[in-house]
Amino acid sequence: MDTAERNGAPGGMVDHLAADGRYESGVAGRQPYYRPLWVEEPAKRRRMPDPVRTAAVRAVLIISVTLIQAMTAFLCTLAGSWLAFPMVLSSVASTVVATWSVLDVWVTRQVWNQRNGVVSAPSSTARALRRERRQARRKARAAERSRQRIRRQRGRAGQLSHP
Repeated sequence: MDTAERNGAPGGMVDHLAADGRYESGVAGRQPYYRPLWVEEPAKRRRMPDPVRTAAVRAVLIISVTLIQAMTAFLCTLAGSWLAFPMVLSSVASTVVATWSVLDVWVTRQVWNQRNGVVSAPSSTARALRRERRQARRKARAAERSRQRIRRQRGRAGQLSHP
């Protein structure tokens, strides 16, 4: 007999906490309350891009095969089997391939970030520096425009009328 049945609720229905803090049972004319199997939660991190995820899965599979080979080589060595030497050689080669696959994940991730950009929010200091640079450029452009205006006015000083 489960807890819900002991509390008077038929199998499958459970007691739940009401809004006012009381426990309500799923009987006595009320709508039965069924507890969901799982609760959807938002992901804490964004999903990896497809190429990076593919490389990561490949790396995990290669690493697991490498670990199985190393364990088999160790057990064959302990047993004194003729298979120990070939297994050790294949384990060494597999270790090199596993290292390469981990580097492949890292390089694939870097390439993807470089090609598709990284979503990032600039810090307040970076924003302030950019604002200062923009203001300095605006002042420089305004000063250049005023110098150009003065030069044009000086060039016309000896003229009596417009050409």
